[in-house]
Amino acid sequence: MRNLKLVLAYDGSDFSGWQVQPDVATVQGTLASAIGRLTGEKVLPQGSGRTDAGVHALAQVATFMTESVIPAVNLVAALNDILPAAIRVIEASEVPNEFHARKSARAKTYRYRIFRGAICSPFLARYVWHYPFPLDERAMQEAAQRILGEHDFTSFAAVDPERGQENGEISNIRSVFASHWERSGEELVYRIEGNGFLHHMVRNLVGTFILAGKGTIKPDAVTDILEARSRSAAGATAPASGLYLVSVKYEC
Repeated sequence: MRNLKLVLAYDGSDFSGWQVQPDVATVQGTLASAIGRLTGEKVLPQGSGRTDAGVHALAQVATFMTESVIPAVNLVAALNDILPAAIRVIEASEVPNEFHARKSARAKTYRYRIFRGAICSPFLARYVWHYPFPLDERAMQEAAQRILGEHDFTSFAAVDPERGQENGEISNIRSVFASHWERSGEELVYRIEGNGFLHHMVRNLVGTFILAGKGTIKPDAVTDILEARSRSAAGATAPASGLYLVSVKYEC
């Protein structure tokens, strides 16, 4: 058996997220079908994380075990011939059997794009959150700094969070290494890097930072929201269209 690692980019607009589900198109299910057509095997590739419906990826990582002898380098072209244009395999490589796309991950980076112009092109609308209303971008930047470090992010997790295990106990504690906003033309772009993310965590953070930008809350209120450990304390969930999984880091 060989363990193969794929790096994927996809437009999540027309998919019901990463995770395979009955009767709907998902990235994992579409990829599994393409692999099956090539190898004749029934496999379920494991991703580094489960992106939600409408969320995009620039470099999602997936692994799967196979008995196929197809060289990894040939898989890129072969899979891209089968996959829909919304999913592209960027690279493929053979990795040690113990390597796992999710369990071996040490950090992930996400990006969220907000288009600030008055009119959003229909060719851009699927890839940003169009928000043309007044915002104090300095206040949003200050709010974003409040989540750096290790915290319990229960307030920013979905009601049914995708939780991790720590020492055998369920935990919503995560470490954030980078959290900041930057201007890029007519876009306001948020970048966050951390050792893991809860369900809807990034989108809930963005929705809360928007409250700071509107003046509904002070930037330092983010600290109180973290300490509340209650989803009702934070802002609304930002739309999926603006969110991208940018990269996944591994030890080697």
